[in-house]
Amino acid sequence: MPRSKRSKLVTLSNTEKKTKEDKTRLFDDIRSALDEYKNLFILKLDNIRTPILQDIRNNWTGSKIILGKKKVIQKALGETIEEEYKQDLHKLSKTLSENFLPGLLFTNEDKSTVEDYFGTFVKNDYSRIKTKSPIDFTIPEGIIYSRGGQISIEEDVPMSHSLEETFRNKYKIPTKIKSGKIWLDEPFEVCKKDDILNVTQTLILKQFGIAASEFKIPLIGSYIDENVTIY
Repeated sequence: MPRSKRSKLVTLSNTEKKTKEDKTRLFDDIRSALDEYKNLFILKLDNIRTPILQDIRNNWTGSKIILGKKKVIQKALGETIEEEYKQDLHKLSKTLSENFLPGLLFTNEDKSTVEDYFGTFVKNDYSRIKTKSPIDFTIPEGIIYSRGGQISIEEDVPMSHSLEETFRNKYKIPTKIKSGKIWLDEPFEVCKKDDILNVTQTLILKQFGIAASEFKIPLIGSYIDENVTIY
């Protein structure tokens, strides 16, 4: 039975109410954290994956990390001298006008501890679409192995023959089955270093277990003792 128009209106109303409540909660959480913690750092979290974010949270259990809509964050900090929650916070708010996903780290740890942690923070990750390839990658001719030539065949194992159809139809790699193994008649170039990767290329790299992209978290700015630092 199709839903009535009335039902749709009720659902929309509930959604709007929840969205407003979420924004209010985010606003209040930020201002409460500004009162509770001595220091605030703005992190650039573009393309962050959930497991990496969870690792960071686990490493900063005595601190608080808040993510949310940029406009609400700016309002909570204050966008002008008249609106700022604490002295000079409007200067930090201005850094959010740039195009990036912000994270707020509220902490009582000193500046050098935070800078040392994020200055050396690097995680290897699978490449994402529309990012630059970190490596040249060509699948060698012959039997296709699970790491695609990234390690010696003595240390590797042949790719499961059940994946041949995926290679041929989904990845558009001209494979075939030969003696029960996935086979290439000639090398197949997947990507060159610094190529902008498409969906298929990222899937192929992941298929071969290539997590060569480095994920880092730059510091954008900090607020310590009512002093703003822009990095």
